[in-house]
Amino acid sequence: MMYGFMTLDDETEIVHSEMKKDGRIKVYVEKPDAIDGFHHMTCRLPDFALEEVYQFSDEEVSYYMQIIRANADRIMEASKLDQ
Repeated sequence: MMYGFMTLDDETEIVHSEMKKDGRIKVYVEKPDAIDGFHHMTCRLPDFALEEVYQFSDEEVSYYMQIIRANADRIMEASKLDQ
C-alpha cells in the first residue's frame, strides 16, 4: 500500500509505503507529463538507495532526493503509523 506524503506545485506526487519488517520504506516520486505519461523514480529509505529513474534529468533527481532527505524522518515516522 502506498500513502500520500506531499504534492508539489508542479503536480509532482511523493508517496511512501508502510515500513517493511526489514525496516525499509519505498518512496515513489511521480510527475505527470503530457508526452510521456508519467516521469517517476523510486528511492528506498533508510539508506536512500535509488532503484529506478524514468525520464527525470540528473538535476530533477538531485532536487527530489534533497526533498526526500530533508523529510526522511517525517516519512519514517509516517510509515510506522501506516502499518
